[in-house]
Amino acid sequence: MNSNFSLAEFWSHGDDVSHFVALILIAMSVLTWTVILIKWIGHGKQKKFSKRVEIFWHSSSFTLGLKALGYRTDNVFFMLAHDGIQAVQHLERSTPQDGTLGTLSTEIQLHDQLDMSDWVTRALRNSIENSLAKLQTGLTFLASIGSTAPFIGLLGTVWGIYHALARIGTSGQTSIDQVAGPIGEALLMTALGLAVAIPAVLAYNALVRTNKIIASALNRFGYDLHAYLVTGSRVDRKHFRQGEL
Repeated sequence: MNSNFSLAEFWSHGDDVSHFVALILIAMSVLTWTVILIKWIGHGKQKKFSKRVEIFWHSSSFTLGLKALGYRTDNVFFMLAHDGIQAVQHLERSTPQDGTLGTLSTEIQLHDQLDMSDWVTRALRNSIENSLAKLQTGLTFLASIGSTAPFIGLLGTVWGIYHALARIGTSGQTSIDQVAGPIGEALLMTALGLAVAIPAVLAYNALVRTNKIIASALNRFGYDLHAYLVTGSRVDRKHFRQGEL
């Protein structure tokens, strides 16, 4: 009795189409959990990096602050500070103290005509957008899996029912032994589709929420960096209402 309702027995009742659908769902499940694991580890790192921001502000110099953040290209907070100071240094090199063109710049570029505030804002905004784009990598995949897996499982279900009806028609018998395998295969496809879709949808929602938290922390750090790089002091939040860069 148990062997008749084992997974091996269900598999033996399937044909090439049902096997193909099952393999697709299994592959989608493996890829889903791989993406979830990678993104979970990556977001965990960013949360740890965000805790270093206050250490950055308590450093005695910008260089030591960068060291406190950690010289890592996968650290979005370090990259934001790095891109900000690089923008300031570029503007200083292209704007000599005597007001002439200078020897370090052979020709004027359009972006060199921006003032300090606009130039730093542009650099920080680009850095934030690039970091957020990297954080969002893989979320579209999870959303696609979550929306399509149930329908792929439904396809396997419909095909399994058709297979059961065709088997009944061929054998001319309607006993439970004749239809249990194909019907069980059809129901298993439905369950497999849901088993793939539910973790993908839950993970997508959780990762989107985590992305918003990291984005909020990045924006706050960006405001403070902008104020520091332009005025030489950090934002006084008692007299500042947060907006967007």
